[in-house]
Amino acid sequence: SANLILNHDFSRGLHLWHPNCCHAYIVPEGEELSKLKGPFAVVTNRTESWQGLEQDITQRLLSAPSSYTVCAEVGISGIIPNDDDDDVIATLKLESRDSSVDYIFIGRTRASSMSEKWVRLEGSFSLPTLPTRAVFYIEGPSPGVDILIKSVAIEDRIHGSNQKIGSTSSPDDGEDRNIIQNPDFSDGLNNWSGRGCDISLHDSMAGGSILPKTGKFFVATSNRTQTWNGIQQEITGNVQRKLKYEVTATIRIFGSNGGAAEVRATLWLKLQDLREQYVNIAGVKATDKDWIELQGNFLICGLLLRAVIFFEGPPSGIDILLESLVLKHAAKVSPPPCPPSTQNVAFGVNILTDSNLNDGGGSSNGWFALGNCNLTVQNGSPRVVPPMARSSLGPHQQPLSGRYILVTNRSETWMGPAQMITEKVKLYLTYQVSGWVRVGKQAAKPQTVGIALGVDSQWVNGGQIECGNDDRWHEIGGSFRIETQPAKVMVYAQGPDPGVDLMIAGLQIFPVDRRLRFAKLKSQTDIIRKRDVILKLRSSGSPTKLAGASVRIRQTRTSFPIGSCISRIYVDDEDHAAFFTKNFNWGVFGNELKWYWTEPQQGNLNYDDADYLLGLCTAHDIQVRGHCIFWEVESGLPSWVRDLNRDDLASAVESRMTGLLNRYKGRFRHYDVNNEMLHGSFFKDRLGDSIGAAMFKRAAQLDPSAALFVNDYSVEDGTDPASSPEKYTEQIVRLKEGGADVRGIGIQGHITAPVGPVVCAALDKLACLGLPIWFTELDVASDNEYVRADDLEVMLREGFAHPAMDGMVLWGFWELCMSRENGHLVNAEGEVNEAGRRYLELKKEWSTHVNDGCTDEGGQFSFRGFLGSYEAQVDDPARKLSKSFSFVVEQGGSQPLVLDVDL
Repeated sequence: SANLILNHDFSRGLHLWHPNCCHAYIVPEGEELSKLKGPFAVVTNRTESWQGLEQDITQRLLSAPSSYTVCAEVGISGIIPNDDDDDVIATLKLESRDSSVDYIFIGRTRASSMSEKWVRLEGSFSLPTLPTRAVFYIEGPSPGVDILIKSVAIEDRIHGSNQKIGSTSSPDDGEDRNIIQNPDFSDGLNNWSGRGCDISLHDSMAGGSILPKTGKFFVATSNRTQTWNGIQQEITGNVQRKLKYEVTATIRIFGSNGGAAEVRATLWLKLQDLREQYVNIAGVKATDKDWIELQGNFLICGLLLRAVIFFEGPPSGIDILLESLVLKHAAKVSPPPCPPSTQNVAFGVNILTDSNLNDGGGSSNGWFALGNCNLTVQNGSPRVVPPMARSSLGPHQQPLSGRYILVTNRSETWMGPAQMITEKVKLYLTYQVSGWVRVGKQAAKPQTVGIALGVDSQWVNGGQIECGNDDRWHEIGGSFRIETQPAKVMVYAQGPDPGVDLMIAGLQIFPVDRRLRFAKLKSQTDIIRKRDVILKLRSSGSPTKLAGASVRIRQTRTSFPIGSCISRIYVDDEDHAAFFTKNFNWGVFGNELKWYWTEPQQGNLNYDDADYLLGLCTAHDIQVRGHCIFWEVESGLPSWVRDLNRDDLASAVESRMTGLLNRYKGRFRHYDVNNEMLHGSFFKDRLGDSIGAAMFKRAAQLDPSAALFVNDYSVEDGTDPASSPEKYTEQIVRLKEGGADVRGIGIQGHITAPVGPVVCAALDKLACLGLPIWFTELDVASDNEYVRADDLEVMLREGFAHPAMDGMVLWGFWELCMSRENGHLVNAEGEVNEAGRRYLELKKEWSTHVNDGCTDEGGQFSFRGFLGSYEAQVDDPARKLSKSFSFVVEQGGSQPLVLDVDL
């Protein structure tokens, strides 16, 4: 889009530019000032901070409402009292028809009189109406300080980009430029400093045992007394918001006595509203044995004032060594042109050899003993295919033989039957695992049995279950996918304690055509999420039936909750916030309501971020889940809470509940009362078994309007015996027996390679409690966006088609703004990817619109629509009638909704 600023680079001198109560001149091309090369403008003889250089842009403004982005390259020159840095500010002066004058702050950056590089000043502004006059100007530094201006651009934010959400400026000097100054220390310590510690330059250390890896020098810290002490460089003015950056550093540690310690790359930001933010870029386990590479990415969402990158992490006394650092705009990765090929894939066909043991299960038929254990074939196992596999196998389903592998003489948990399947596994296919398992009478307690895969050196979970020694066979089910080419893949059964026999029957692994199930899910969806509607229309004051009138129906809001996680740091990006408010009707905060966020030190309360996010949701009529009041896993609690004695902990629990729930009474529709109780026991260990129910009872007293939820992970995928649907059901029953008013079941949904029947089986088991079920933190992950889209569609369709599912919330949607890598729907710089497009297509599929309806002879119009709010437009030119009305379609079973409408 066109730049609203004319003569933006001063190639025509000061043409169209005007100094505001000061003077200006041009440093021409080929000349320098403060080591900066012309041409550029110098604004001098400034006696007030508001004096600067201005340009009238009134005639080039687009029609209102409109939004614009601003980007300028600026610097300063002169003596600054008590500092080398000062602010440069972009401002818009607006004059209205009533002669009133308004000043709009656009953006601010920090420039240094000692710098030899231009810094970037960025910002944006919106105009709801067109002013009589609009003047853009640059101001800000202290009186007597000259402003240097290289270029200015103002572009329409909406039309300045073709395929992105919003607009992002590209780096001015290429993606390959390293933003870091003196990146390999060839210029000594210039541009580098210690963060709370000392740093020094070396060409070797430890008597020559530590040498640079590739260069000539490295820098080392000393006198580190805090974990945040380290090596830093200021990058203010060299990074832009809304761009993805990649970081690569060569590091090691010294003084750890051979041990390892995590080194983290962190970005410190000071925003223009003076908030501070810390962005975790990457972390790696480093040792004092050798150099290691740290790699990561980051994205800046807010309007910047300052930016510093630094390395931190190891305990005090351990030094950080840095040999080089590269920070540059990340190269755009082109998406795959099409989904992974499924040509010649035999969906539903078992890839294991001799699963039915028709040939005796010997090593010549694929099976072998992993470890020094014994395998024999026995009779007496189930002859039916396990339930979760039946719909996936389709026509390939065959009765089982009734034979099983008995594993004896087991001296390690990993010992059991195994097969090599390296040549049979194809990349990016999703495989379902199915079988029957049992353990021997030697088991004195319940035993975990699992199907595992050894993929080169990686362990992959193919499903786990807990078995007792009760002579019952148990169904085991799971799924997996491999996305990088392996050299070796082995599948094996394992898990029980040494000395406990293991029995495996009918084990099958087969690729799943997950889309074949969608037709069934669509049919179920039609039954539980839609309703017949009959509109009986007549003209006001007339008994005449309105026959032949045109009818248009538009669904304005779905009644089914589909939401997303948001975070304060990310909604500073207005494009991120706009995607959320446009495409979701529920929200949840990633961290901002958790105890460690709202009270990082005892008595130091901070609800500012939660208040802001709640205000954003309220302003857009978005309902919000409260996540979470407590967290049963110790690592999810503030450090000061972990150190409290029993009495002080009980007091802190009561203070947390009364403070949080009284502050927000009636504003959060749900609360996750005590997160992940199946995976932690912090409060139970210290305050007794009854504390879980007591938390629910107290929360219900403080805010009776909120539905109180349990919330846990690995419930739906068959991978964790500790959080199986059966274990979850037992926990909920115990809570209710203790007086807990549990009103909802939260399944987090952090899942890999989901298979519909496995997920549905878990939902069916939990539905027996009669409580609403929600996916509360749903995310999927694949480096292939088509496969990721399939994963997401599986989960959303399974949830939407299940009668017990009352809502689904994603755990984020924007790249680098999620806790899980390769789970995003929108790429870092704003492109909606295939997973995002699939989500938007499902949203469209799950809404009802009628564009060409017509009433019958009786003045009726009938349609079947999704539950929610509607607007209708009725037009009858012959009767000179044109009326609109709204209505709501609620759940009504098989009974149609009949509406008598008097127009």
